[in-house]
Amino acid sequence: MKLFASIILIIASLVLIASILLQSGKSAGLSGEIAGGAESIWGKNKGRSYEGLLEKLTTISAVLFIVVSLVLSAL
Repeated sequence: MKLFASIILIIASLVLIASILLQSGKSAGLSGEIAGGAESIWGKNKGRSYEGLLEKLTTISAVLFIVVSLVLSAL
């Protein structure tokens, strides 16, 4: 059980690191927002875009990381 949780923790941490590093900064697309890129940020398709996918992946991996860390500390 402890080995399985450790492997899941390592995978979750690597996915978390990768998903954070792949996200663009908040100020990186300022000129794109002025030119009409705000539709992809505030529009209906945010969840289906690349940024939306990375945001969901980051959230899931962060929650998984915290839960598995707590489980490992309890063991």
